[in-house]
Amino acid sequence: MDQYSLSSEYIQAPPATFKQRLKHLGPSLILTANVVGSGELIVTTTLGAKAGFILLWVVLISCVAKVAIQLQFGKYAILNSQTTLQSFNQLPGPRLKGRSWAVWSWLALKSFQMVQYGGIVGGVALVLHLVIPALPISVCAVLVGSLAAYMCYRGDYPFIEKFAITLVALFSIYTVYAVFSVQFTEFRISWPDIASGLEMHLPLASLGLAMAMFGITGVGADEIISYPYWCLEKGYARSVGKRDDSEAWKTRARGWLKVMYLDGVLSLCIYTLSTAAFYLLGAAVLHSQGLVPEGSALIATLSSVYTSVLGEYAHYIFLLGAFVTLFSTLFVAGVSATRMFADGFAQVGLFDYYNERSRERVIKFLAVFIPALWTALFLFFKAPVQMVVVGALALTLLLVIVVFAAICFKRSPAESIIPAGPLFNVMFWASVIALLLVGAHSLFKLWF
Repeated sequence: MDQYSLSSEYIQAPPATFKQRLKHLGPSLILTANVVGSGELIVTTTLGAKAGFILLWVVLISCVAKVAIQLQFGKYAILNSQTTLQSFNQLPGPRLKGRSWAVWSWLALKSFQMVQYGGIVGGVALVLHLVIPALPISVCAVLVGSLAAYMCYRGDYPFIEKFAITLVALFSIYTVYAVFSVQFTEFRISWPDIASGLEMHLPLASLGLAMAMFGITGVGADEIISYPYWCLEKGYARSVGKRDDSEAWKTRARGWLKVMYLDGVLSLCIYTLSTAAFYLLGAAVLHSQGLVPEGSALIATLSSVYTSVLGEYAHYIFLLGAFVTLFSTLFVAGVSATRMFADGFAQVGLFDYYNERSRERVIKFLAVFIPALWTALFLFFKAPVQMVVVGALALTLLLVIVVFAAICFKRSPAESIIPAGPLFNVMFWASVIALLLVGAHSLFKLWF
């Protein structure tokens, strides 16, 4: 069954109760497996090591602020049965060879962002090298890239959802273990420590770090752009049916949007707690010692947090958790990139994305090519932290396009037919303002 088909035979009444809605969750949980990965284990922990507890409030706001735009993207996709890049191709503004500036910009920035995932391949390779020291890091990177390619190649939606949920469960347990175990060390986190991080105090010297943190933590541009693909493949739009603005269609649309909102809120709770936990660990353990994990010593520095106090057994538990956390990002980023790049190529006229056979063929090719490219980039640069941060710059610039698109989606005809509530509107416009500020700051840093 083609997930993008709008045949009337696939129309389905929405679940009426909370318990029934729980059975249809999934798209946001896939995003969670991406969000709580390299950004949390590598970048968020590093930011905590640099800033201490003082920016905890920025982490929390960063996670909460962007979810409204994510859900706006999902809503537009469900009501209009369109992929993200198809929607981008309809945005107002200049066009090159008949295609929107937004599509070309996305293709350029997303290609640049491949460096980030090369860094994550390096992070996973470092973990594997610590487990099996006899294997050179370069060999470990090839093994990690090959595993990612295999998993992406066999990744249809049901497999992706089940595997992502399993990863989310594993690293959630891992995060609880990490925070719990540090409480039995000299670096225990106290309530005054947490309170100091919630005072919303921002020293001028920490402004740049806070902006970087806001751009990196929580759902980023990549997750927001990929979210509609998972909503479509889950079948939300197919169950609503082709838009005809009838009362029956409106009733189905409202019902399935409730499922999407529940899916998004549950995911928000999981990745906010996990992100905050990793930040607190970096602030409590690394900042107090003046340690900042970087380069080939990245994983070893993080691992030493536990082994120095809890013994050698903690080293292997940490490595297992680190592997699961980092690989979850690789896996979900890989399968997301195959969909988005395939759609991007379709929007510039290379093939028809809605032709199921053509789409699957291109996605399978990209499932092998993209992890191979990530691996090659790591073997060339060999600087995982710097590679992740460089890629994060591309994502921050993409936020400008995301915000513009979200405003256009908010003003679309479908939005007036199925309007959002006051609370959502407040969150949406607050998100727009916050993301524009981050985007402007990133552009300023880029040019000045």
